[in-house]
Amino acid sequence: MGDGTTEEKLHSILDATTVQDVWERTLDFVLEAGFTHILYGFTRFHSDSGFGDDNDHLFLTNFGADYMKGYFLEGRYRNGPMVHWALTNVGTCSWSWINENFDNFTAQEREVSLYNRSLGVTSGYTIAFQNALKRAKGAVGISVQPFVGTQADADAIWAEKGRDIELVCGVAHLKIITMPMPQRILTSRQREVLEWIGDGKTVADTAQILGLNKATVEKHLRLARESLGVDTTAQAVLKASFHNQMFTV
Repeated sequence: MGDGTTEEKLHSILDATTVQDVWERTLDFVLEAGFTHILYGFTRFHSDSGFGDDNDHLFLTNFGADYMKGYFLEGRYRNGPMVHWALTNVGTCSWSWINENFDNFTAQEREVSLYNRSLGVTSGYTIAFQNALKRAKGAVGISVQPFVGTQADADAIWAEKGRDIELVCGVAHLKIITMPMPQRILTSRQREVLEWIGDGKTVADTAQILGLNKATVEKHLRLARESLGVDTTAQAVLKASFHNQMFTV
């Protein structure tokens, strides 16, 4: 499994109770290994037509706000060459792949590559995770210091510690996808109401079970739909279950 530090980190990730705990412990390990920046992304709603709503994705990173504004908020990640690689592959890939294939990229992919170059984010590795569901995609990009580290530096770190990094990041990913997504958190009552509706109960049944009136149940369902960005209660039940937010009585 590697040295004791790796084993201890794996146990600490498995013992974590929040996504933030998992993230902090994973970040610590990657930084100790010699990389300086990490960007983890996961969605359960990718399709052939694209990524869908940004609010349905989970991004965890220690990159600065300036970089993430251009990369995420302005939507460049959707055309990122390593993102596209991760969508169709499983395993690891050196970022030297970008330079090797730059001439074959689309105009949008080249624009993202040039954006990364302008901010010195050019040397590192991407890990694409295996997912049982076709629409679920998860990957992590790991970079050496922008403008300072080279791909040779990244390769040297990876040659020594890459196997342990891949293992720790893989365990962290598996842990995160079993936990409630930090975005669009539902209240406990909203989750509870959705659980009963998902079990086939009517609004009247749910009101009676929970000791509420029908109007209150309808209010919780409406707020849950709004929080999840869907139009129907059936969609809310499905989306809440995808985000591991269903309340278990």
